[in-house]
Amino acid sequence: MPRPRILVAMSGGVDSSVAAALLVEAGHDCVGVFMRHASPALPASDPSDPLAIVAARPGHQGCCSPVDALDARRVADRLGIPLYPLDLTADFDRIIDAFADEYGRGRTPNPCVRCNSWVKFGKLFEHADAIGATHVATGHYARLEHDSSGPVLRRGLETARDQSYVLFDIPKPRLARMLLPVGDLEKATVRARAASLGLVTATKPDSQEICFVAPGEHARLVAQRLGGSRAGDIVDSSGRVLGRHPGIEHFTVGQRQGLGIATGTPLYVIRIEAGTCRVVVGSRSDVPETELVASEATWIGEEPVGPFECLVQCRAQRRPAPAVVTPLSSTTFAARFTGGPDSSPGPISPGQPAVCYVGDRLLGGGWISHSSAEQPADS
Repeated sequence: MPRPRILVAMSGGVDSSVAAALLVEAGHDCVGVFMRHASPALPASDPSDPLAIVAARPGHQGCCSPVDALDARRVADRLGIPLYPLDLTADFDRIIDAFADEYGRGRTPNPCVRCNSWVKFGKLFEHADAIGATHVATGHYARLEHDSSGPVLRRGLETARDQSYVLFDIPKPRLARMLLPVGDLEKATVRARAASLGLVTATKPDSQEICFVAPGEHARLVAQRLGGSRAGDIVDSSGRVLGRHPGIEHFTVGQRQGLGIATGTPLYVIRIEAGTCRVVVGSRSDVPETELVASEATWIGEEPVGPFECLVQCRAQRRPAPAVVTPLSSTTFAARFTGGPDSSPGPISPGQPAVCYVGDRLLGGGWISHSSAEQPADS
């Protein structure tokens, strides 16, 4: 019988390298692909120009760089599998446009989730079908199981490395065709396996930044995409003007540093009003952390029909917090956090995912539109 063919997304990092190696060892017919995208802009010729953009630097801790492409090629050669570059510039442009639009609406986007649902587990399935591959595999730290209801997505074995949060938006039919070979391993084990196989990525640092713009330059990219910065006033909750800011794209809810004003007491961003370009600040107790409303909801298991208790995670690097989730429609839900200050979800930032778990099982999630203490960010 012919061996099952698997399309493996190879980013040039250690995790996808070992994922490919494990599948080869299991006897699969693996075909590697490396996703390429053009830089969104050229390096700035005039750094004083607010619309000049510094592109993602070669070798920075993102992904998809020329160095990553070379590493992916070396790993593929070592494993004896083919590797094909895929030009996904148009698809990444869609992600970058959405990234800029979200900041323009006073929200804080998560482009990695969009990349997973639109590209890694979106467009890659089209390429998998074209070559007769049954599954698409990546190096994400999450676990996929299957029961009578279909696919079950769980946190990775090593909780500190878990990446299930950024996979919540994958459609259920595609989950059924995904493979996550390193989800049952700890990072130290993955690096040891890579070293034992002589893979060049064994000691390579983890990717930690947005791949399409240099660190600290996202606001300039947003301004370029939107045709200018969204400058405005910094005000307190009563509307009193405390100062000016260079653009709402510089801020996120809960932010304390970089406000550019001094009042003698710590101030935090509690709301961003896109319509007026106002950044509203207040005390730490004013930062919304108790309730949220999420839209564009997707559910891996059965769609909930009534309130239920679970854990809700509101940022990739935060711990989940206990909440009561109430469906408002098939695609929206509200979450009320019940754990008190000792188990707060942290500042609730519109534009970020709110992902629901029971234990280590991911139930589904949505995109935070607003908290109950404020109007929707794009109003």
